[in-house]
Parts: sequence; structure tokens; C-alpha cells
Amino acid sequence: MKKPIIFTIDDDEEVLRAITRDLRTKYRQHYRVLSTSNPQEALDSLPELKKKTESVALFLVDQRMPEMLGVDFIVQAREFYPEAKRVLLTAYSDTEAAIRAINDVRLDYYLMKPWDPPEQKLYPVLDDLLEDWRMNFRPPYQGLKVLGYQYSPASHAIKDFLSGNLFPYKWLDAEAGEEASEMMNMYELQPKDLPAIIFEDGKGSLCNPALEVLAERLGLSGKPQQEVYDVVIIGAGPSGLAAAVYGGSEGLKTLLVEKYAPGGQAGTSSRIENYLGFPSGLSGADLTRRALSQARRFGTEFLAPRQVVSIRSERNYKIIGMKDGSTINSRSVIISTGVEYIRLEAKGIEQFTGAGVYYGAAMTEANSCRDKDVYIIGGGNSAGQAAMHIANYASQVFIIIRGENLSASMSQYLIDQIDNTQNVSIINRTQVEEAIGNGRLEKLRLKNLDTGKTHEAGLGALFVFIGAKPYTEWISLELYKDDKGFIETGRDLMRREGFKKIWKLNREPFFLETCSPGIFASGDVRSGAMNRVASAVGEGAMAIKFVHQYLAEN
Repeated sequence: MKKPIIFTIDDDEEVLRAITRDLRTKYRQHYRVLSTSNPQEALDSLPELKKKTESVALFLVDQRMPEMLGVDFIVQAREFYPEAKRVLLTAYSDTEAAIRAINDVRLDYYLMKPWDPPEQKLYPVLDDLLEDWRMNFRPPYQGLKVLGYQYSPASHAIKDFLSGNLFPYKWLDAEAGEEASEMMNMYELQPKDLPAIIFEDGKGSLCNPALEVLAERLGLSGKPQQEVYDVVIIGAGPSGLAAAVYGGSEGLKTLLVEKYAPGGQAGTSSRIENYLGFPSGLSGADLTRRALSQARRFGTEFLAPRQVVSIRSERNYKIIGMKDGSTINSRSVIISTGVEYIRLEAKGIEQFTGAGVYYGAAMTEANSCRDKDVYIIGGGNSAGQAAMHIANYASQVFIIIRGENLSASMSQYLIDQIDNTQNVSIINRTQVEEAIGNGRLEKLRLKNLDTGKTHEAGLGALFVFIGAKPYTEWISLELYKDDKGFIETGRDLMRREGFKKIWKLNREPFFLETCSPGIFASGDVRSGAMNRVASAVGEGAMAIKFVHQYLAEN
């Protein structure tokens, strides 16, 4: 934590040197002492100190200065630091003005000049004032701040991006709270500028930035360091992260590319309780952070957010086309792009996406659901984990399912937890007919599938977990996929009628190899995958084994 500031102002240079010396002698270990002979200069510095989240514990100001009376300085300084202690340095002739200031400007104390010896006349007074200040002091948040509107899709996108990329931030709703209003005034922001990112260093803000611009400012954007890689892994979910760890640890020149944020769907999970070796469970964010740190320690490069738009093979090399027009060269590729949430097709849902309707954003938006009724659609583990997390904030959580119960699609440990949580309820045999609201989601029209009757329910937010589809639409290379779009690999390819016409090697495809030699698929994007974090991690590690075998051939 930054040291709080003791700010002293006196136009008499000799007096200023003396008081500064005495203050630093006593307080330098726990405070920074700033001093100036120019009161206007001191006032002008306060906005910048505020932007840099500096804390002022005490103003010690001479009363009789040619440019400005000490009392007038304190009145203006109080606008920036109302909790700071205020002390006037006075001569005998200024005593009456100092006494009036105790009531007029809430002066805490006045000190007579000279204050020698300071051990008797200065330090005891300031010790008491500083101790009182410390008792009530709450350090300002010194990280990123996001200022926006709660039901703004653009604000939601930025919060979700920061959370996914493991950047802590403080959310400030522009429609609620004094701090948000103070930030708007301090940075001269207008509603059209929101959402805005306010940085820790206090050096300005980014107004309504594109995610690529924000990523560059945060130091995420980078360029590949190698001309040719042994393996490029596309997608940083659990499978891609595992491949990155094993590729780096086994000496391969490894590059991991992610279009949005590491962790995939698992990274958004509030609690994974059935992952081997973590009996108390761990969050998806924690798993992601550990894996990414481990991969980087082994020398794996990581690029995010960077989107791959194409792959093509040229002789024994794979040319990976990026959205920005650049290319990356590699000897092999692992596709681990996972899946993306299926959108709910009901009237009004698309209109409120990011403004009350959220897909897989339980960690990002849970706090905004405090003391509200929340609805969750879906009966799988993702829905159950989200419900248990949101239940810590919401007044009531309702899980909407089309079936009779959760047993067919959710792990028993989650069902047991839901049954034992008083503010979580199941609404079975029901579907959403319509989302209703004005600028944000306010109501749902629900239909009972047995009776056909509908009713409306007010709510704070709707979280949708109705399944997922593979993220493979970007692949221009002709890879075999099943009827749902998942990439086929290994022996499954042998059943394809035209496979032998395109496969010209004297061996069968490796277990995770696609119909294009040297291009592998692992994790949830692969046809036949088990859709569990542990199996995805296993496939990522296994893919590196097959990469080694492929590289040995070439």
C-alpha cells in the first residue's frame, strides 16, 4: 500500500524547511511528507493525487500567506480529501481566526509558532490526529476501475473480458454511488463516453474502447517471437492449456493463441468440485491462472486476444491466418477451441443480451444480482454451478428445466447441494416464451409444457446454459466433422467413404489427428470427447505425444 501523505504549506521558506524537517524526522517511516511554499500549486496537485489513488492524512497549513489564507486553502482542499485532518500554523495575532475556523471549516487543531521543542508541542498533537485518521481510514482501491451502466451490453463485455483474462477490477455503476459520480467529474466523462476504464496509474482513461485496444493497453497483445513453431495450439481452454504446459515442458517451440480469454467455459465456473486432487474444489479462474503460469514458466508463448481465421497446409508446414491479416508458421497444430453456448431462441432474448440476459457469465455478474430474483435456464453442471454461486448473492434462484428433474443431466453432488440450499428452487416442465423489459430485462413470460398456461415473473437477471455447439465455423480447411460440427479424429475417420482419397500416409491417423496430417483436435471440440475438465486436460497432454510422433516423421 502507498504511504499516506502529510502535506504542509507555508510561504516562509525558512519555516517550511523547519516544519518539513521535523515532520520527516518523526513520520517518514509511515508517511510521505510533501511541502510547498505555493498554496495554489498545492491545490493544483490535489486532482492528480486523487487520480493516482494517493491518500492525504493531514494538511498542515500556514494561516497568513499572501496568495491565500490557510483557512481558504483548507476549504478548497476539503473537496478532494474531506477525511484528511486539518491543522493551521498560526502566529499569536491569528489565534482568533483559527478559533473561528474550528467551527467554520471543521478545523481539527491550530498550532502556535514556534513549535519548539517538537517533542512537546508538535508531535503529541499530530500523533493523536493521525491515530484518529488511521482508525477511520479505508485505503482506496488501487487497481483498474470500470465505470459504466449495469445493463449496458458494452459494459458487460468489458467486465467479462477483464474477468476472463484474470484482471481484477472495481465496478462502478454510473447510476448509483458517490464514487461513480466523483470519477465522472474528475475525468470529465459524459454518458456517451461510457463504459470507461480508469487505470491504476491515474494517467487518464479509455472511453468505450474496443477489446483489442483495451488488451493492448493492458499489455496482452503481443507478436510471435519465433519464425516457425513446432506446435501452435488454438484455444486456451483446459485442453489447450494442458497442451501448452506439456509442449513447453518437453522442449517444443510452443505458441498458445486465444481469441478472447483463457480458461474456456471451465474458466467461468465458480467451483469445480470433482477435479482430481482438489477435494475442496477450485474455481475455473484459479485453475486457469495456475495452468497459464505453469505454461509460461516452461517457455510457452501466449497470445490473447488474437483470433485465428484460417489454417492451410503447405508441404510440411501449417500456415495460420490471423484476423489482423498476419500469419504464423508452424510444423503442427492442435485445435482446442472448445464449444460456445447455444443461444436461447425466444422472443425478446436477443434484445436484452448483455442487459439482463447472460450466457455463462455467473462469475462476472453475480454481485449485480444481490437481493434480486434470478432465473437460470438449463439442467447441466454449468447451470448447477452457476446456481450455487449466485445463491450467495440473490434473494432467490429459480432453475428452469424442460424435464421432470435434474437427475438425467446433472452430477449428483450438485443436485444434493441444490436440494440443501433454501433459496434455490427448480421449475420443471417449463420454457421461456418471451423476455420483456424497457432497456433491460424486467420480466419473463413462462409456459408450462403440461398445461400450456403462461405467467409472468419479475427478475433481476437470466443466465442461460442450454447446451453448447463446437466452435469450428472459422475452419476453412476441409476437416471431417460429425453432424453436429465436432471434428472427427483417429479411427473414426476410417469409416468415411472418401477418406482414402485424401489420406496418403502409410499409417492410420493418430488417435487425436484429423484428416489433415499434423493437425490435431483435443478437448470438447473433438467428436466423441467426454466433456469433462479432466478428460480435456488428458487429451491436451496426449496431443503433445502425437505431435512428437508426427514431427519425428517429418
